[in-house]
Amino acid sequence: MNVDELTTNFLTSIQSKVSSAIYSTWFKDIQVLDTDNPITLYINSDRKRQHILNCPDYIDLIEQCLKDITNKDYSFELVTDFNINDEDENETTPIINNKDNSIENYDIKYKNLNSNLKPEYRFDNFIVGDSNRMAHTAALEVAKHPGKTYNPFFIYGRSGIGKTHLMHAIGNYIVENSNKTVLYVTSGQFIEDFTEMTRKHNNSDNIPLIEHFKEKYRNIDVLIIDDIQMLQNAEKTKDEFFQTYDYLKNNDKQIILSSDTTPNDLNMFESRLQTRFNWGVSIDIKPPEQELKIKILKNKILGMEIANLVKEEVYEYIATNSPSDVRSLEGALNRLLVYTSLLLPEEIDLKFAEEALIDFFGSKQYMTNDLAKIRKIVAEYYDVTEDSLKSKKRTANINKARQVAMYIAKITTNETIERIGQEFGRDHATVLHGCDKVEKEMKTNNELNREIMEIKDKCVN
Repeated sequence: MNVDELTTNFLTSIQSKVSSAIYSTWFKDIQVLDTDNPITLYINSDRKRQHILNCPDYIDLIEQCLKDITNKDYSFELVTDFNINDEDENETTPIINNKDNSIENYDIKYKNLNSNLKPEYRFDNFIVGDSNRMAHTAALEVAKHPGKTYNPFFIYGRSGIGKTHLMHAIGNYIVENSNKTVLYVTSGQFIEDFTEMTRKHNNSDNIPLIEHFKEKYRNIDVLIIDDIQMLQNAEKTKDEFFQTYDYLKNNDKQIILSSDTTPNDLNMFESRLQTRFNWGVSIDIKPPEQELKIKILKNKILGMEIANLVKEEVYEYIATNSPSDVRSLEGALNRLLVYTSLLLPEEIDLKFAEEALIDFFGSKQYMTNDLAKIRKIVAEYYDVTEDSLKSKKRTANINKARQVAMYIAKITTNETIERIGQEFGRDHATVLHGCDKVEKEMKTNNELNREIMEIKDKCVN
């Protein structure tokens, strides 16, 4: 009996002894590789391999089926293309070609996993300044030695200052310089995948879906999750993330996370997760300083014909008037480029830039752009008027909306407490009191947490 016949008979025997769900989940992909004793069986998933080998009933089942077919007492070895040492990365091992069920040699660290990485985000186009130098240095170290140092690697800071760029840069570097597999997802995608997996919880057909989820998030070398703070209110998803985290960490796989706040300030995560976040290194990216803003602007138009037309004073003007994040710099620069393409000036000086950006910055109103946007979004969300948020009214719904708006302004902008108070007609002490009240209530009020997350997403995008 050759290996193909033995495989067919073996799978038929297994299928007759277990339910269709168990067969399709754990056994249907097993392939017999030889007829020696112990016999070598191949399976395409290390997760499945570990599950089978940890289940005595399944071991007995396999041995019994082999005996039924061959009339011999066989022991077996179950192998997969994942269960090898790192030092053997360049070796090949037989795997199944799903198209014709034949065996072929294939690079064990295959790269056709959909990593979700954006190729345009790289180290060589990440502009470094005092505010992000430490984060950049640490990120490059992680990229060069994934799973060895700084694990987990936790980056935090306000939206739009380069966290996502660095995370993709790490992933792209690893993919290009090693045979390791990388997966980048947002926390929203992780929640969506987990929700889809559990949606049919009472349906036995869900078993393969659970297996697929674990395959996706555990049979990789590097897991990158953006905006981890979004998991705080997803209780069941948090538990699955905890298990995934431990599995990867215990197998020396690299974990990279980002958040808008420090690990210690993620109050809705239980202590066991906060502790794990602090096992590696946590580094913040601060808003770009004036010098870095100018470097970013110059890099954005590097190689364009317009670069030779722009006076130094224009960079200073845009950097000074833009809020402290990269997205606002890009927005102002794009507006200037459009204006330039329409009027075709011989040079782009301060006067031209002021004319081009008067609607973007307003007449010295740029300082309130972020706060005005927050006030408008919060008013619409809670169905109150913008004027009421600045008024002396203290009805319950208006007071709540006002305090939420001040809290979001405090955590998402670089405005002073005094400036926030001016925007909402309140003094310094009142702003601090309102923010403290919101923070305390968030620790026990999941509904408030959800509302603030939704509002904040609208404000920073």
